[in-house]
Amino acid sequence: MPAPMLSIDPANLILPIDAAREAGRQAAEAYRSRAPYPHGCYDNFLPPEILEKVRDELRSLPEAETFFNNPQEKLKSSYQPERLAFYTRSLFYALNSRSFLAFLEELTGIDGLIPDPYFAGGGIHVVSNGGHLDIHADFNHHGKLNLERRINVLIYLNKDWREEWGGSFEVWDNDMTAKVASFVPLFNRMCCFNTGSNTWHGNPEPVAHPNGEPRMSIALYYYTATWDESREGHSTLFKPRPGTIDKADRQSSRHRILQNILPPVIYRRIAKPLRRMGV
Repeated sequence: MPAPMLSIDPANLILPIDAAREAGRQAAEAYRSRAPYPHGCYDNFLPPEILEKVRDELRSLPEAETFFNNPQEKLKSSYQPERLAFYTRSLFYALNSRSFLAFLEELTGIDGLIPDPYFAGGGIHVVSNGGHLDIHADFNHHGKLNLERRINVLIYLNKDWREEWGGSFEVWDNDMTAKVASFVPLFNRMCCFNTGSNTWHGNPEPVAHPNGEPRMSIALYYYTATWDESREGHSTLFKPRPGTIDKADRQSSRHRILQNILPPVIYRRIAKPLRRMGV
């Protein structure tokens, strides 16, 4: 899907706001018209030397803040930007800047986008060989900021990746009966999409690099101040692909039942301990 490279200066990571807006405008019509929900995939998204520097810095990583190893989210580690090296950390801040928000607003047509200073769920994602992320719809409410989640941005860091090595980003239709699109996680490819309670996506095919290299990506999420008490918040919702060995997420189903029958103050008190115990 053609889109102009964002003209971020590799030296200082500054993105001129007029150029950012124009890049978003050029890709907006195609992005907004795609079904089953607006999405786009753009190659050569940043000057490549930016991501080369990021790859160099990621050769040494701190201990992961989160590590998932369950049937739906297997062998996935996440690293918060503030604990990463200077240039990589600076790139995250640039992608939370007013100029990048202007690009996203022109692209998506969603006004008033808000970046997440906490990078909740975002950062550098690393999926080891054998790992995968089943098809899902993301959490829809940023509880700390009381914001509605609207946009995901994923930028891939994998050199010369092949489709047969797994890890492709997949878009599924609203009733989870068919795969609509699939994108190999190639170096400097950016996937962006609107998020909601039925925007089904994931990378369900296990990573299988012949040399054991992981699938690596930059992940950022953007919000709007449109949440109100009439809305129902939820955590990540997983759905098995038909005709596969994907497992149903029974833990989330149990929590939705508890959330519906318990007073909010009691549910909030017990939810985290139950999840830590795998309940």
